[in-house]
Amino acid sequence: MERARAVKWFLIVTCLCALPASVALLTMDRFELHRTMHPIHTRALDMFFRYVTHIGDGLTPTVIALYLLLFRRMRSFLMMAVGCALSAIVVQVLKQGPFSGMDRPSGFREQLGDLHWLEGLELNHHFSFPSGHSAAAFGMCFAMAVLLGKKGWGTALGLLAVLIAYSRVYLNQHFTLDILVGMVIGAGVSWLTYYYLYKSKYSKRSWLDRDGVAIGWVRRARDR
Repeated sequence: MERARAVKWFLIVTCLCALPASVALLTMDRFELHRTMHPIHTRALDMFFRYVTHIGDGLTPTVIALYLLLFRRMRSFLMMAVGCALSAIVVQVLKQGPFSGMDRPSGFREQLGDLHWLEGLELNHHFSFPSGHSAAAFGMCFAMAVLLGKKGWGTALGLLAVLIAYSRVYLNQHFTLDILVGMVIGAGVSWLTYYYLYKSKYSKRSWLDRDGVAIGWVRRARDR
């Protein structure tokens, strides 16, 4: 029950934050919306988002997944690894395939006009849609909400995922549409993974509750 509440509040926070941006997409062109998504900028915010964005790098969920594989149960490892890996595959198929020609904000400086660009930040130019960082952030944070299984954690992790996704717009690495679709991919794939591992008939498989690799080694060594 607590796990389901955590998932519910994660999704509520996600929807509440994504809804205004989704409505704006219907009424504004992407350049106008991109400028609107930069209401304020300060040195502190520049520093904050410069570092927060790296939580959405693929390295973070990979490290967490390896920890879960070693020290937690197989079900926990799969919740993190499968959700993030599948969402990453979906993102790359879209980026490299039908949407490979969609460029990032740095390729439209003239159209964007007087906009805040961080000094010293390396900007990517191509493969804008969808945002891989946003998909990774929502996949990882959704999985953590499931594993921690508390309403408060679900809410906090939803807000963290939104901040990571927004950092991609703040840093001019993506347009708003890119991060919204990344959010949908990350949360959607992870929800399916959650359903499969915790709600479906398959979730009853006993091997899903095997101990992590390291714990298994310790127990086998102790029993010898």
